[in-house]
Amino acid sequence: MAPPRIEPLHEVHTRRKGRNMGVLAALLGMIVVVFALTVVKVRTGGFSEAFDHVVRPQLAIEADEGTDG
Repeated sequence: MAPPRIEPLHEVHTRRKGRNMGVLAALLGMIVVVFALTVVKVRTGGFSEAFDHVVRPQLAIEADEGTDG
């Protein structure tokens, strides 16, 4: 038996490879954006002001504010 012959890439394979590279670029771009936002938020202390189920006095509304009797 003769070994199988290697055929050149078909035109469909070339288009599919280009589309796959576009999807790869989009996914990598999204990963970079999420990573950059995470780094910025950690460096600026954004996580310390997150919703943590604890009443913070600086955000609490006083009971007698806004009511006139």
